[in-house]
Amino acid sequence: MRAEPISPERLAALVADRAADIAEGGAPWVRVAVDGAAAARPGALADALVDPLRLRGHPVLRVSAADFLRPASLRLEYGRHDADAFHDLWLDDGALLREVLAPLDPGGSGRVLPSLWDAAADRATRAPYTVLGPGGVLLLDGPLLLGRWLPFELTVHLTLGPAALARRTPADEQWTLPAFARYAADTRPAELADLAVKVDDPRHPALLTG
Repeated sequence: MRAEPISPERLAALVADRAADIAEGGAPWVRVAVDGAAAARPGALADALVDPLRLRGHPVLRVSAADFLRPASLRLEYGRHDADAFHDLWLDDGALLREVLAPLDPGGSGRVLPSLWDAAADRATRAPYTVLGPGGVLLLDGPLLLGRWLPFELTVHLTLGPAALARRTPADEQWTLPAFARYAADTRPAELADLAVKVDDPRHPALLTG
């Protein structure tokens, strides 16, 4: 793939424009996934999309995959540092589909649960449901989101080379690195995503094309 330099501001504008164009093309809602390891800061890009989309007249709902993890009894069944469990079991993709994504299918209710589980407290968040209005955009961030048959209208993958990922991952999270290596090799998210962006240096992202 070719890497074309792009500023963080232009990247946010590009993604926001893509999402808005889909909404303005007649989609009842637009579900956007910003996929990447925590070191790639997918949440920061998702946050940067909120204002541009609202300026174009689209309601926006921010959701994080971190609020849809399984309870600790399931998540940590194989220990606290099992990379395969992190890859396969941590995300409650069934709940994410049921509570967030499926209600935004064509003909859906638009009634979304913005968070389900507080992983730190290991209890339900008890968040109230919210309704995303017509033409609204859901912005979901998190790691390991692609290749799970989850429905999105637009997907963005933020990728780091192995050395950059290791360098920017905190010491207490280094055990997750094999999960991201497996994800890159098996799922090939940079090829699956509608937009892939190299963020070895977050100040100088590069759009991957070709």
